[in-house]
Amino acid sequence: MPPGPGHIGRGFLTEEEKQNKPKITGALLKRIFSYLLPYWKQLALVLVCIVISSVFTLMPSILTGRIIDDGLIGRSMPALVRLILLSLAVTLAANLIGVAESYLNSWIAQHITFDMRNQMFRHLQEMSQRFFTSNNQGDIITRMTSDIDGVQMVITNTFTSILSNTITLIVALIAMFRKNWILALVGIVIVPLFTIPTRAAGKTRWTLTREAQACNDEINGILNETMSVSGQTLVKLFNREEYEYGRYESANRRMIALNIKEGMAGRWFRVIISTFSSIGPMLLYLVGGILMMRYDSTLTVGDITVLVALLGRMYGPVNQLLNIQVEWIRAMAMFTRIFEYYDMEPEIKNPKHGVTSRNADGTKGSVEFRNVDFYYEPERQILKNVSFRLESGRSVAIVGPSGSGKSTMINLIPRLYDVTGGEVLFDDIDVRKLDLHFLRDHIGVVTQDTYLFNGTIRENLLYVKPEASEEELIDALRKANVYDFIEKQEKGLDTVVGNRGLKLSGGEKQRISIARVLLKNPSLLIFDEATSALDSISEAKIQAAIDPLVNSRTSILIAHRLSTILAADEILVLKDGQIVERGVHKDLVALGGVYTELYNTQFKVMPDEAGEEKTGEKEETEKSKE
Repeated sequence: MPPGPGHIGRGFLTEEEKQNKPKITGALLKRIFSYLLPYWKQLALVLVCIVISSVFTLMPSILTGRIIDDGLIGRSMPALVRLILLSLAVTLAANLIGVAESYLNSWIAQHITFDMRNQMFRHLQEMSQRFFTSNNQGDIITRMTSDIDGVQMVITNTFTSILSNTITLIVALIAMFRKNWILALVGIVIVPLFTIPTRAAGKTRWTLTREAQACNDEINGILNETMSVSGQTLVKLFNREEYEYGRYESANRRMIALNIKEGMAGRWFRVIISTFSSIGPMLLYLVGGILMMRYDSTLTVGDITVLVALLGRMYGPVNQLLNIQVEWIRAMAMFTRIFEYYDMEPEIKNPKHGVTSRNADGTKGSVEFRNVDFYYEPERQILKNVSFRLESGRSVAIVGPSGSGKSTMINLIPRLYDVTGGEVLFDDIDVRKLDLHFLRDHIGVVTQDTYLFNGTIRENLLYVKPEASEEELIDALRKANVYDFIEKQEKGLDTVVGNRGLKLSGGEKQRISIARVLLKNPSLLIFDEATSALDSISEAKIQAAIDPLVNSRTSILIAHRLSTILAADEILVLKDGQIVERGVHKDLVALGGVYTELYNTQFKVMPDEAGEEKTGEKEETEKSKE
């Protein structure tokens, strides 16, 4: 039977697909089939199932001729019953084999997508920070999910469709030529003609469907804009109700018109297909009748019936094979997109023989920058000839205007990025020579944007040290000045924090983040503006947690609050990617340079009655005590 109207439209490429058609090469095909190779035994079984199923599916059509000639016209009841039972048995066998083929297909497809997902996930985990900051997150997830899911459709549909339709056509043609070569040739001529109205009507409906989709997107856009709280407020404040109604009414009218056109195109398509599908059998009956009555006495009614049935069986496979080019191009485009990611080389690579805890001479946590240069893009230098040394057990604060390169500096230490010039040393060893896992195990970072997984407080803490005991968890929480809060919760450590910790306040999240880092027990602690987005009360609690940590181990502090900066042994002032000043607070203020300017503006310094300087937050605290 010919395909129904629901199949129309798949056989046409969009303009974007036409412009981005992949270049199909032998290397690409070889790479695709390399994923099939581990499952060659199952694929061989699928091929056998397809061949047998295709033959068995056509058998009832072939047996119809004998049922008519031997059973009905020959008036033989035993032959009639035997042939009908055989036809039913073959049909049942074809269906059972089809089930086995579907299972094998699904099994192979699922295992290949399993392999590809694992490969993609591992590969993406190895990509550098630059990859995730420069690529759209939605695109990354699409390639990880939709594109790889599409592989399953390619295997279960496209590949097997090519095989099964080709085999069906070959078997049908062989059977037709064995019956009568003249009628077989007539059938071959008719089948391609049948596809002309199919493709013409399909192209029309495809165009209308795309226009209707665009119109639907416009309607959804209007609804999203005007039905939101913010959108409705704006509409009301500017008295634009009538304008927005006009926009919606116009788009809605176009949608209705397009839907009517599409429905009528489908109706005309069914009329044309019904007419053309009748022409083929009628023509075979006419030519067959002429041959049987005037020229070929061996040709029977059953033979003509078989040829008509086989012709009907050919419509679907021919139409699908004509459309398979489009499916093939889409499949190749999808594989190309996946391989694009596979072929991206990780920027940060773990050295083959990296220094580890087994061959490092102790781990103290000292850090040194030697003439460090860095850029994200060559035309925009971020760090320029930065040099300083932080001895083990000491602390340094890095301050500077926004965009001066502070966070970039600390990203170079755990190798989220690599320097473009100079060296970063950890315990006097270039970080690029250290084993990456070892390096990151000994560095703890607390950032301004705290990230907690959607789970319990316990699960978030154990993420960094799965084997940690209850005592270790409590000790880390006490040091982070957050255990009192957790004790008050009904479920304690098993309190769910919500997506990204949304059920907690900013200060609570930040202190749990500090506890998580403490549980790691790193040699070097880095605080990247850990209190910048918090109120003064939360900041005071976090500062109470940070101060003893800074005094007990090697620490780097990036801060915009004076209270945090004063806890450091040395202050580095960064401007335009360069260290322009360095020293202790008192000396830097006296210089009257960049630090003094920051001190007088960003740090909100005020003189007290004694003429000494203090922060606005401290003054507020003293007023509250009065």
